[in-house]
Amino acid sequence: MALARNRRTQRTIDFWPGFVDALSTLLLSIMFLLTVFVLAQYILSREISGKDEVLTRLNNQINELTQALAMEKNGKQDMEDALAALQSSLSASETERSRLQQLLDSGNGGAASAQAKIGELSDSLITEKKISARAMSQVELLNQQIAALRSQIAAVEQALQAAEAKDQASRTKIADLGHRLNVALAQRVQELNRYRSDFFGRLREILSDRENIRIVGDRFVFQSEVLFSSGANELNPQGQAEMVKLADAVKQLAKEIPPEINWVLRVDGHTDNVPLSGTGKFADNWELSSARATSVVKFLIAQGVPADRLAAAGFGEFQPIAPGDSEEARAANRRIELKLTEK
Repeated sequence: MALARNRRTQRTIDFWPGFVDALSTLLLSIMFLLTVFVLAQYILSREISGKDEVLTRLNNQINELTQALAMEKNGKQDMEDALAALQSSLSASETERSRLQQLLDSGNGGAASAQAKIGELSDSLITEKKISARAMSQVELLNQQIAALRSQIAAVEQALQAAEAKDQASRTKIADLGHRLNVALAQRVQELNRYRSDFFGRLREILSDRENIRIVGDRFVFQSEVLFSSGANELNPQGQAEMVKLADAVKQLAKEIPPEINWVLRVDGHTDNVPLSGTGKFADNWELSSARATSVVKFLIAQGVPADRLAAAGFGEFQPIAPGDSEEARAANRRIELKLTEK
């Protein structure tokens, strides 16, 4: 019997350091990938935010230029209408001048009066020509301003299109980076699950070969009868012996895992669905499950496990793993679960 115990101890010494190194390397790789992903997301999100501000500013400029162009067009139309009116008035004045000149040349009466009228019309004609020339200059200036506005709008639209194209390229780059990181993380998670299963398998060898201590998924499960008496939250001698073995394993793990990895061993208490009598120490199954989880955590701390690497939670009868009200189902649901996870 002593020889068998010695062989089991030798197996543990042979495999445990290699497993811990592999698990540490894996966790460091995952933290590095997560850090790269977060930094990439932050940088790209800032770049996209800046581009969104540029796009908004360009859109506002286009709206302002469009309004200015509309005002310039309206002003041009008014000037063209005024110019048309002046040209019509000028044409009428020239017609009247020609008629009066004909009367003067024919020698009919009222030559002096006609000559005076012609002088007035000539002065008016000169004034209207000057006004018409100024109006033409203003129309030409408006045409130049409209052409300049159109050029500015075209330049802004080109800049907007270029910014939108660059923004789309950035979004595509983010999506590609996220996809690649997700693939890498999925591969790491698969490896982590395999190592966690191996870890709990070796932990079971260290603790006990009994049927009421088993692995369920990613959790190490103790039946409550192994650790506690019925309705009590103090660890019995047998439970203390098992927890001493667990504490030794967790302390060794705490030395191997780098401090930057934020891991925690969570202790979850569960009960069956039989209500507690009102005369006992605990009012209900919530209090009993929480007290048992807390007792395990305090015992591990007393054995030297760092308190910041432990957490206790009580779930009462509301997280069963075996359905039904049979004695076998209730016995399976009375349990303490240990889960190695992140904070």
